[in-house]
Parts: sequence; structure tokens; C-alpha cells
Amino acid sequence: MADKEHKHGTMDISEQEKTFAGFIRWTIWGAAISIGVLIFLALTNA
Repeated sequence: MADKEHKHGTMDISEQEKTFAGFIRWTIWGAAISIGVLIFLALTNA
């Protein structure tokens, strides 16, 4: 195991990049919907 040396930047990270992009997309949508609901509640004096 000691004979294998890690070379920085050689790992395929395309799957991690897709997962992170999906997480960011869902987080932005969730925040936007939450803000929209809060604005709606404020405008209707609920």
C-alpha cells in the first residue's frame, strides 16, 4: 500500500460535481419558495 502514491487531481469527481449541483439547485428553490410564502403571508396579514 505504501508503494501507491496519490497524484493530486487524478480522481474522477464528475459524480460528486453533479450531486453538489443538484444540492445547490434544490437549496435555492427551497429558499425561494420559503421567501415567497413569507411575502405572501405578510401581504395577506395572516
